[in-house]
Amino acid sequence: MTLKYLIQKEFLLLRRNAFLPRLVIMFPIMIMCVMPWVATMEVRDITVDIVDHDRSTVSERLTHRIEASPYFILNARPSSYAEAMRDVETTAADAIVEIPRGYTRDMAKGKTPDLLIAVNAVNGMKGSIGSAYLANIVTANSAANGMQRLAAKDIKTLEKRVSTLYLYNKHLDYKLYMIPSLMGIIVMLICGFLPALNIVGEKEAGTIEAMNVTPVRKWEFILAKLIPYWLIGLAEITICFVMAWAIYGYTSAGPLWLAYVLAMLLALVFSAMGLIISNYNATMQQAVFVMWFFVVCIMLMSGLYTPVRSMPRWAYLTTYINPMSYFIDGIRTVYVRGGAMADIARQIAALTTMAALLSLWAVASYRRRE
Repeated sequence: MTLKYLIQKEFLLLRRNAFLPRLVIMFPIMIMCVMPWVATMEVRDITVDIVDHDRSTVSERLTHRIEASPYFILNARPSSYAEAMRDVETTAADAIVEIPRGYTRDMAKGKTPDLLIAVNAVNGMKGSIGSAYLANIVTANSAANGMQRLAAKDIKTLEKRVSTLYLYNKHLDYKLYMIPSLMGIIVMLICGFLPALNIVGEKEAGTIEAMNVTPVRKWEFILAKLIPYWLIGLAEITICFVMAWAIYGYTSAGPLWLAYVLAMLLALVFSAMGLIISNYNATMQQAVFVMWFFVVCIMLMSGLYTPVRSMPRWAYLTTYINPMSYFIDGIRTVYVRGGAMADIARQIAALTTMAALLSLWAVASYRRRE
């Protein structure tokens, strides 16, 4: 019975805070509406200067191909490379395509003309992907004109021998890749920061002293703190699933209950972590900074934006103790690939172990202070 009243107390405290109920509802809605569109690795709207020294029909056709591409914006057609470089230096252009004199003549003779693609690589990803896009357009233009015999022959040979099949995400929709991971971020932030501010907030307000003089056992006290945030995590992930279906038309390819299991385990992990941080800190400011340090490290090294196997060996080893890494791998397996229980057994076992250990640590680290 004691646990029941402690849980009621936590919900009363949440209800008396006018801001937190609104945050719990509005935060996942805003993240799901905005972040799938902006948290993307797709490179678009690359501004290009085209320096055409050939002034031929073929070079003009290449210019129109670049201009018609959804990935490029034709900024200007300067008369010299030096003039185009000034646009790059002033960030008016991201790339330069210089078409040499004799471009059409060399293609007609079966030669491979030297065409310069210069890209601003301050942003390495934008530079590399943009140059690859431009190279594909140049190759396609050469093949379409039927003048570069080697390129056309190679393309036809590859078309006969190579067939590409995109599994699970056949349209290469980056939003489908990101949305399951964004659900994890929402659970991590809400179920991590709110508990981190809970006990330390009572310390600053002085209300923790009233709890310390009661005969409530430590495990009951911590469990009463964990359960409300576990239920909040349940509400958050439900909102995310509904928003993904209502706005983007995405539904889980696998059993939805498995996605709930992963989310609930993640909520327990970060709720316990937040309570541990709250136990060890004396002010809310300290708790926020400590929690932010862990959240940033966990998020950036989880494989959310980049493949974890691209990391150095020492960094990759940290994914074995990173709960977000297990969640992202598991949720994408279920939500995108349609995986079953056997496919995510390792992730569930790891998250369960972490949740149990951190919950025990949260109980052990709570101290009654005078």
